[in-house]
Amino acid sequence: MSNHPTPSNFWRWFDPRNRQIGYWAFILNRITALGLTLYLLLHLIALSQLSQGAAAFNSFIAMAKNPVFKVGELLVIAAGVIHGLNGIRIALTSFGIGTRYQKQSFLALMAVALLILFWFGQIMFFGE
Repeated sequence: MSNHPTPSNFWRWFDPRNRQIGYWAFILNRITALGLTLYLLLHLIALSQLSQGAAAFNSFIAMAKNPVFKVGELLVIAAGVIHGLNGIRIALTSFGIGTRYQKQSFLALMAVALLILFWFGQIMFFGE
C-alpha cells in the first residue's frame, strides 16, 4: 500500500494510533514551526502599528500586560524552545551522532524544555 495520500488512505495520515515517538517528534517540530511563522507575521504587524506614534505604543504596552497576552508569550517561548531543542537533536542525528538513542534524546530534551518553560512561567507570572 502506498504512503501517498489518496481518497482511500488520506485520513490514515491523521490517525494517531500506533504511531512511533519519532512521528510525534516530527509533528511537534512542524507545528512549532508553523506557530513561530504565524508569530513572526503577528510580530511584524504589531511593530508596524507601533510606528504610528506614542499613543499606539502606550496602548500596545497596556495590552501586553494582560494575562492572556502573557499566556500567548509563554506559548511562543514554548514553541521556540521545543523547536530549537528538537532541531538540535535532528542536526546531531543528521551527522550520525546519537542515532541509536533518538527516542531517549527526544524525551530528555522535551523534559529540559518543560523545565525551561516552568522557569519562564515562574518569572513571567510571579516575578523573579
